[in-house]
Amino acid sequence: MDNDFKQRLLATFRDEAKEHQAAISAGLIALEKSAEPGKQQAILETVFREAHSLKGAARAVTMAGIESLSHALEGVFAALKRQEIAASPVLFDLLHSATDAIEKLLLLNEADPDVSLRTRVRELVAGLGRAMKGSSPESPPQPLPDLPPNVPQEVPPPETPAISDTVRISAARLDALLHQAEEMLALKQAAVQRIADLGEIRTGLAAWDKEWKKVKAVVRGLAKPHQPLAGHGHGVADDGRAERLLAFCEWSHDAVKSLEHKAHTLAKAQANDRHALDGMVDTLVDDLKEVLMLPCAAVLGVLPKMARDLTREQGKEMELLIVGDDVEVDKRILEEMKDPLIHLVRNCIDHGLEKPEERVARGKPAAGRISVAVALRESGLIEIRVSDDGAGIDPGRVAAEAVRQGLISRDQADAMDREELLGFVFASGFSTAPLITDISGRGLGLAIVREKVEKLGGTVMVTSEAGQGAVFRMVLPLTLSTCRGVLVAVGHQSFIVPAAGVERVARLDRGALKSVENRETVEMDGTALAYIRLADCLQLPRATIAADDSGLLPLFVIGSGASRIAFGVDAVLDELEVLVKGLGPQLTRVRNIAGATVLGTGKVVAILHPGDLVKSAMGGAAVGAVQGTEAMEPERRSVLVVEDSITARTLLKNILDAAGYRTVTAVDGIDALTRLRTEEINLVVSDVDMPRMNGFDLTRKIRATRELADLPVMLVTSLDSRDDRERGVEAGANAYIVKSSFDQSNLLDVIKRLI
Repeated sequence: MDNDFKQRLLATFRDEAKEHQAAISAGLIALEKSAEPGKQQAILETVFREAHSLKGAARAVTMAGIESLSHALEGVFAALKRQEIAASPVLFDLLHSATDAIEKLLLLNEADPDVSLRTRVRELVAGLGRAMKGSSPESPPQPLPDLPPNVPQEVPPPETPAISDTVRISAARLDALLHQAEEMLALKQAAVQRIADLGEIRTGLAAWDKEWKKVKAVVRGLAKPHQPLAGHGHGVADDGRAERLLAFCEWSHDAVKSLEHKAHTLAKAQANDRHALDGMVDTLVDDLKEVLMLPCAAVLGVLPKMARDLTREQGKEMELLIVGDDVEVDKRILEEMKDPLIHLVRNCIDHGLEKPEERVARGKPAAGRISVAVALRESGLIEIRVSDDGAGIDPGRVAAEAVRQGLISRDQADAMDREELLGFVFASGFSTAPLITDISGRGLGLAIVREKVEKLGGTVMVTSEAGQGAVFRMVLPLTLSTCRGVLVAVGHQSFIVPAAGVERVARLDRGALKSVENRETVEMDGTALAYIRLADCLQLPRATIAADDSGLLPLFVIGSGASRIAFGVDAVLDELEVLVKGLGPQLTRVRNIAGATVLGTGKVVAILHPGDLVKSAMGGAAVGAVQGTEAMEPERRSVLVVEDSITARTLLKNILDAAGYRTVTAVDGIDALTRLRTEEINLVVSDVDMPRMNGFDLTRKIRATRELADLPVMLVTSLDSRDDRERGVEAGANAYIVKSSFDQSNLLDVIKRLI
């Protein structure tokens, strides 16, 4: 077979196989939820057909691993249809592991197999074969091995399209085409500006005509012989000069009237052309955007399987409700929002939902509910809400953690309301989780959510009630390259503020500006908001009071809850749809600036970053000066490494020494307790499985000792079951890291988080 043809065939197969695999995975999720026999049979029929089709496609391209897994899945589905075997949670775990293996096999080259994965495939096929014969699996299947780091994590698109009634084109080409079409929006704005320029010319010509009419009689009087001039008693001799002057003025008047008529005709034609151009550009851009619009199901479809696996792993029960997955959004926004949505759902499961027995004790259903809802909003915006009915976020614990990290003082925490305190959960490195694990607790998930949302020009906020759960609300633009923005003026400069981040625009009387505790505020709707001059945030010269010609204070409000801030400007000029341009690789991230655009006048205007503005206004951009001429060298923190393996002990010590920590070592728990009595230690990093005293017992001893009760303890172990993690929690560990997912940066991040 021709090699190029084979590659095209494989690329087409991967696309088809990915659809079959996703359908089987979604069917398994639905099958677990369904309790109606008729519906179960319909789902089984669907997944059976999908597995059968996948088997045939895999056989055609000699993908033996996928073919054998599909054949085994087909057999199990057939047995379930005939009711020869009964479904069980462990059987579903096995079926999901098989679909996960198919997904990983699609990313590997059949001619260069991953040995560990192939071994697991054989084990899975054997397990499915036993299940088909009625032998129920006794335990959940082992996790699949990670793919080699050089393997891409997504199925590559086919390089050459298949021949059919549709056309396959790479998303990159569509992105480039849309970008070129969006560049035409600048022509629209330029056309508007040209019409305005012609209007100014017509206004000037009309003013000239008005002045001419005032003096026309006087000029014509100059042409009469011996006609006295106004204010003079003598006549002027008629030597022909007056007639020539009058003739020139009459000719000028006719010429100006002709120019005025041409300007009027040109302005009318330009207006017609602009109207036609607007229609063509808008239609072209909208059509291309439609091509790049995908239903949210393209991203939300990964959540049920992920949520199901995580709840099973943690011994929890959960129902995931997805609403609005048919809403279409710019593909580029969906791609950026995939990770934030996964982080939020994981956060709801890991931190929000209680264990079934805890929920029942609190009068709740044993199974928690997580909802992901997408809805269109006005002005080209969408809102994504992720909520749960779990324990909620405790503002007291948030305040304590914020004080511990030095973000605020105790007095400041006491003065803050619930909404202000909840805003800290988005800070990098902030977490109230009692235990740091590979899944969560390092304070990175919600920080990534905010970073991604703000990068897209959106906003994110959280509300929570104790015992009732939490709601995360994200407002985002529907498309990425263009946005509606408010054009504001500060001094001689203009800026665009994305409309997605603006709550309202207003002009207030000067009397609304008050001073409270040496801070300027304005009252809006009965609420006092901090008033910050935009010039101060951007470090620009400012007027005494930002007021327009009418004496009113123009401003715009951004932020949410208690973080709402009114930004004063010199003028609010217009609301425009603008094309967002990046700042280039040299300026990938500039504080307070999200990008730039070109107005119809040709003027380049910066697009502001609403999230940065709020942080700058609240003092986040301030850099404290170091007192004195030299900064004091920070104290070296000491870490006790407890590990019976000399190889692992040496590795950990080298990593910590290189990171600047003072490292002390111990060979087991008893040796560690001796070290703790004789040396000052800031953190313990311990293995679990050790002779004489294991890591769990060591942690309990530390917690039972009054002088050491608050000492942070991190357990680094190969024991990765849920029961082992729960034993770590019961013992009082602050972090539980599994060695299979261990890496140097992970270790150092957790240590930095703890001390």
